[in-house]
Amino acid sequence: MTLAETGHSTGAVSLNDLLQGKAPRSPDPGLTIAGVAERIAAGGWPGLLDRGLDESLQAVRDYLEELCRVDVGRVGERRHDPERVARLLRSLARNQATYASVSTLAADTGGGEGPIKEETAQEYLTALGRLMIIEDLLPWAPHLRSRSRVRSAPKRLFVDPSLAVAALRATPERLLQDLNLLGFLYEALVIRDLRVYAQAADAQVLQYRDNTGLEVDAIVETADGRWAAFEIKLGSGMAAEGAANLLKFSQRVDSAKRGKPSALAVIVGSGYGYVRPDGVAVIPVGALGA
Repeated sequence: MTLAETGHSTGAVSLNDLLQGKAPRSPDPGLTIAGVAERIAAGGWPGLLDRGLDESLQAVRDYLEELCRVDVGRVGERRHDPERVARLLRSLARNQATYASVSTLAADTGGGEGPIKEETAQEYLTALGRLMIIEDLLPWAPHLRSRSRVRSAPKRLFVDPSLAVAALRATPERLLQDLNLLGFLYEALVIRDLRVYAQAADAQVLQYRDNTGLEVDAIVETADGRWAAFEIKLGSGMAAEGAANLLKFSQRVDSAKRGKPSALAVIVGSGYGYVRPDGVAVIPVGALGA
């Protein structure tokens, strides 16, 4: 469930409206960074809505333990080592919303014992995909004005960021002590919600990275070709950085062939929604909806 579905977003800024070119504005929805950390840790599980935070954290940990012990073996092609699966999940959690390769995950999973085989890591990743625990965020390949080349690597994401928190046995308090990790998990939270909201607009969510190192966190593209680009920044003070990145990116896209973006927006963790003088919108995640 999204933040709008769990009652933690007002839904004042509609993704569908953004894709139609409407300017977004909203008052401060009241969601704080500490509140965002709690929503990341608790997740959007319908069966946990009536439970307290501690109960929710334990329930997701128990689910992952059962998954490592039984479920991966049930859908996998060979016998599995539950401890290795658990270490892979922790590696995926540490590498949320990044372009970590299978070789990187295999090395991280092996730890001091040396890397596990890449084919073993890939088999585990395939099993986790079949179980709908992870879902890659695929690249967007627009027509470009420049000679930049689009990279084809996906971003690796849990379907719900609470799974990453459970894999690390973390709490909201611990997340607030590691803002770098919290930022990646916040990105995963926003991608989760964008994917749900995009379905209502007959759209898909992708990401962009090219050989110059330019990245855009999320591209929402409709079936009829309209598109919007989003940077995801936990701190509202990083909106200017995100806006500059989006403007640089939009200049590279050949608008004669792909069309102009319906929206360029930075999705932040707190604050109010407005449109900057350069035309880039700033949207608090607590106001985002379908």
